[in-house]
Amino acid sequence: MNDFSKRILQAIENTDLSYRDLAKLTGIPSSTLQRYANGHTEKIPIDKLEAIANATGVTAAYLMGWEDEPPKNDDILDIPGIMPLPKFKKIPLLGTIACGEPILAEENVDGYVRCPEDVDADFGLRCKGDSMIGARIHDGDIVYIRQQPDIENGEIAAVLIDDEATLKRVYKSGDSIILQPENPAYAPRVFVREEINQIRILGKAVCFLSRVK
Repeated sequence: MNDFSKRILQAIENTDLSYRDLAKLTGIPSSTLQRYANGHTEKIPIDKLEAIANATGVTAAYLMGWEDEPPKNDDILDIPGIMPLPKFKKIPLLGTIACGEPILAEENVDGYVRCPEDVDADFGLRCKGDSMIGARIHDGDIVYIRQQPDIENGEIAAVLIDDEATLKRVYKSGDSIILQPENPAYAPRVFVREEINQIRILGKAVCFLSRVK
């Protein structure tokens, strides 16, 4: 193993991400990432090198051996408005939910995402569509969910309808539950009496990760 691959391997190990997780972040197949880290491929395209560097929190120059140490944040933390990145943990990213299976059953997990350690979340959901843009949650954003069977009135929750999870603001009144989008282009869904049995609250939305647009 050469120094180049050692640096890539160390950078990957420091993130505590699996090759599958890293592949989703970089767009590089996990088998290719493993070849890079094991020294089986010495010539790496610069765009892929930069993608690995960005995903692992180092610089391409460090991976290339042009810098002796990984970058440190100490020098920029004194600049007003700059905050250090938090430490991260991995939580499951859910896709559709298999009927009758526990929420975090293997067949429901569609990979893993990084979540700040100080966020009390059990799993993540990737949002689809624009029904929650009024809450600043856009298509493709990751929402972190704390698993719990009920929430306070008016809170945003992950809700299971049939076999698929959706994100909506939940209002409860008497014998009805309203799932309210945060976009006037979409009508709320109202469940009354026995229809309430069609839905199941998976947990409360506690935080979300949005891309810069």
